[in-house]
Amino acid sequence: MREISQTFLRLKERNEGALIAYVTAGDPEPSLTLDIVEALVAGGADIVELGIPFSDPIADGPTIQAATLRALRSGTTPRKVLQIVEDIKSKLNVPLVILSYYNPIFKMGLKRFFESASSSGVDGIIVPDLPVEEASDYKKTAEAYEIDTIFLASPSTSNERLKKILGFTSGFLYLVSLFGVTGARERIQELTIKLIRRTVQVTSSAGIPLAVGFGISKPEHVRALMKNGADAAIVGSGFVRIIEKNQRNRDTERLLNEITMYASKLKEATVHTQQI
Repeated sequence: MREISQTFLRLKERNEGALIAYVTAGDPEPSLTLDIVEALVAGGADIVELGIPFSDPIADGPTIQAATLRALRSGTTPRKVLQIVEDIKSKLNVPLVILSYYNPIFKMGLKRFFESASSSGVDGIIVPDLPVEEASDYKKTAEAYEIDTIFLASPSTSNERLKKILGFTSGFLYLVSLFGVTGARERIQELTIKLIRRTVQVTSSAGIPLAVGFGISKPEHVRALMKNGADAAIVGSGFVRIIEKNQRNRDTERLLNEITMYASKLKEATVHTQQI
């Protein structure tokens, strides 16, 4: 069993959901990413998602777009991200997922990319702009290197199409909780709750964990996801805002402490409470 699946199994036995924490690799500079991931794990992050910075991040809101720009300015490349992954894996036992738009993968070549990703220790990959209709070679190559392929579903995805997406998905399904781009919201919409309840019926039948992202930033958001059947909460913009705030004054110690404290509060909300 692969590492992501093992993680979900362990958490299920402990009656917990997963906290999946996203940061952009190389933000604010590549040398800090390992420290940031250590802070995330110290706070309880179960899976870490690292974004490969790309010049045209169409799915991202202003917070993560700004992080991408900082990472690119600091010289972060796809190869450098894979080196960062290798450094993290040599020190931490945490599943690592890479989020990359398809262009950098295509430019490197599928075989070379997955070969490098595998040797670095990547556990799963998310490509937000790759539809399943064009993913056959990608899926086949990923399977050859035993890397999970995590696909996205949206509020407009029908149950019929969802089943097709799940046929290409391993590790977990990434459910986009709302229309629009990434970024923190004040509250969970009723549409999102209904969406989770509908989607989990299909994912549970397929035996694939359901992770929900976009707009998740508060412990009460995470609790709402868990209460309605999600297996994981994906949080990105909240962590990236902490990085943005503290990188301006170069206060690394405060940055890492705030990340750990924030992760800890979110992780506490993944524990399923027993009702008597």
